[in-house]
Amino acid sequence: MKILVIQQKMIGDVLVSSIICNNLRTAYPDAQIDYLVYNSTTPVLEGNSSIDNVILFEEKHRSSKKELLKLGFQIRDEKYDLLIDAYSKLESWILVFLSNAKRKISYKKPGRSFLYTDNVPFEPFPKTNLGLAIERRLSLLEPLDLKIEIDPTPKLFVSEKENQEAKALFEKHNVNKDRKTVMISLLGSEKLKTYPLDFMSKVVDYIADKADVNILFNYFPKQIEEAKIVFNNCKTSTQEKIYFDLLGGDLRSFIGLVNQCDLIIGNDGGAINMAKALDKPSFIIFSPWIEKKIWATFEDGIHHLSVHLKDYRADLFEQKTEKLLKKESLSLYQEFKPEFFKDKIELFLEQNLS
Repeated sequence: MKILVIQQKMIGDVLVSSIICNNLRTAYPDAQIDYLVYNSTTPVLEGNSSIDNVILFEEKHRSSKKELLKLGFQIRDEKYDLLIDAYSKLESWILVFLSNAKRKISYKKPGRSFLYTDNVPFEPFPKTNLGLAIERRLSLLEPLDLKIEIDPTPKLFVSEKENQEAKALFEKHNVNKDRKTVMISLLGSEKLKTYPLDFMSKVVDYIADKADVNILFNYFPKQIEEAKIVFNNCKTSTQEKIYFDLLGGDLRSFIGLVNQCDLIIGNDGGAINMAKALDKPSFIIFSPWIEKKIWATFEDGIHHLSVHLKDYRADLFEQKTEKLLKKESLSLYQEFKPEFFKDKIELFLEQNLS
């Protein structure tokens, strides 16, 4: 049996959709399972034995119709028995149409159901604490009636070499071995997903005041100026606990560093999803325009918590579309005072650092 799973998009999406591959591997241990993703997301798939081949969707496939069609015919040549489209956008529709796969599964959306043999309802609300991001992916397996116990948890695989390299970095930067370590998801993937920097400084201060911990900042070198703003706005006593220059050289080394941490706090995004896949407790500060019900995965009030402005100022969201919320997100962020959830952060720390 040959299976193709499609999930173009960002790191978090690719990591979460890998649960489709993982469960298919359990159900069909001898199948060939291939996964089509963006090149930038492949580090989160390293070491995953559920995936036989990673097929790259590259920039040339987005910019050139000829290259996109070429990829589609390459997929057709593979003669897949089953195709699961977890992306379900124009680019994947073209690939699905060209694939000639025997069975094709995706979400039921207007105007595209003819492309698939099985159209699964795109549920608007979560039914469990798994969150919609997980539940929707798992729903794509339902038409197969798999005779297995479904595992909903995304997984990252860290080699012993990567663990040792991360430990060596900790030693190089003289990280205090007697303290637990908190990773701060400092910046979102864009400004509209980034908690205001002055507010984030207060959050870091709350953490340092509440617990005697090491604090690491997650940021790219090109974001160093924003990271410095957060650092400089922290209290001196907080700054003494921050290892500002302790960074991974690439995504795999960052994963190794997160694996040495005890928990993560900060903006929603790839870093949070990677930490969860490493079984690290998480506290998420959501952007006002992002729907918490989708990405607040595995919420249990203990190991995984999240906050959203709507939790405190629901009046600001009345009769506003997602498009309008996105447009107003920067001003809405200014209403999302860190004082609103200081007690929640302190509770989270108590529950996960003791």
